[in-house]
Amino acid sequence: MSPNFDLQRVRIGILGLGYVGLPLAVAFGKRYPTLGFDVDVARIAELREGRDSSLEVESEELRAAEKLTYTDESNDLADCNLFIVTVPTPINAHKQPDLHFLKSASYTVGVLLKAGDIVIYESTVYPGATEEICIPILERISELAFNWDFYVGYSPERINPGDKEHRLTTIKKVTSGSTPEVADFIDALYRSIIPAGTHKAGSIRVAEAAKVIENTQRDVNIALINELAIIFNRLGIDTQEVLDAAGSKWNFLPFRPGLVGGHCIGVDPYYLTYKAQAVGYQPEIILAGRRLNDRMGAVIVNRVIKLMTRHNLLMKGSRVLVLGLAFKENCPDLRNTRVVDILRELADYGISADVYDPWVNPRTAKDDYGITPIEDPQPGRYDAIILAVAHRQFEEIGIERLRALGRPGAVFFDVKHVFPAAAVDGRL
Repeated sequence: MSPNFDLQRVRIGILGLGYVGLPLAVAFGKRYPTLGFDVDVARIAELREGRDSSLEVESEELRAAEKLTYTDESNDLADCNLFIVTVPTPINAHKQPDLHFLKSASYTVGVLLKAGDIVIYESTVYPGATEEICIPILERISELAFNWDFYVGYSPERINPGDKEHRLTTIKKVTSGSTPEVADFIDALYRSIIPAGTHKAGSIRVAEAAKVIENTQRDVNIALINELAIIFNRLGIDTQEVLDAAGSKWNFLPFRPGLVGGHCIGVDPYYLTYKAQAVGYQPEIILAGRRLNDRMGAVIVNRVIKLMTRHNLLMKGSRVLVLGLAFKENCPDLRNTRVVDILRELADYGISADVYDPWVNPRTAKDDYGITPIEDPQPGRYDAIILAVAHRQFEEIGIERLRALGRPGAVFFDVKHVFPAAAVDGRL
């Protein structure tokens, strides 16, 4: 049986309206009847009012999607004939894939699935997950036959939160489908909204694998630079100067040291290593890179403690100000932020720390991490200041005013190399 619709008859339902789902819904909603579904009632309410608290989509863009509507009732998706799943796929406390959102979304779609429908997954998974986990749920709940009654595709998300240059429509999209005909249809669907074009993968598994290695490659490269930064510090060499010199060669890759968090780079490698171990292979380089990147918070605090000791600032009642809590600059995204590692390490030393971040939602920080950021750091209170996230506001404030937040002689450690080496006491 072939799909019972074409691009002129498509009615799209998108499950999950976060950093991935909302930009996708807006793009489709400019051209096709699109219904965005999310279980978060408050999220649906703000979108209906034309606001996006993730700051990924401007109000005028939301208004431009004239064919897009929102709902928090899954039954409203019943009239859709194409479903796109964009739910989170995090890791659990044991650093293994947590697929409960994906399974729940598959169940929701399975209840609504009709003959001829297509389901597309965008959530990051390990190679094989769509066919091994999602499709059996769809078959069981719908009582329909895969690749006879319904069809499936996979098109991995490539959203970069906070990036106003590389957007959904400017990034080439990988597509795939469960049959050649469905793969062609899905590719045409995405190509119709993405001027940058598409890359049709040969299978769903190839598309899944492409996604996880994109971020695994970045993770390993950053781990290398982090290790080099540790070595250069012991050698008394400024890492940024070394990178600037090496970067004068045309094929040197411009990675920088730092904390590696977020929903992709700090998570995706564990999906690949989980699957590798399941088929009897113990990854070495990937897990070594993960271990190194996961301990960078301790590396940073250790260097700050040494600087405080050298300046006679380490004492009972010492206070540290951490600038930035989001996982990356110029966005409010707190998912898997590794700044919390810095805070935990400081607490282990018995040091009180305040966090200031003009981007993050204080309620989200409290709910997710038990952290209450301060609203207005007062001058002259801190023995050390750690610039952990390179928000543009910190650069605009300037090093002199930021230093004034500390006591005279306070240590200023610049994790992100925002300021020149001569202006700070230490850099990663």
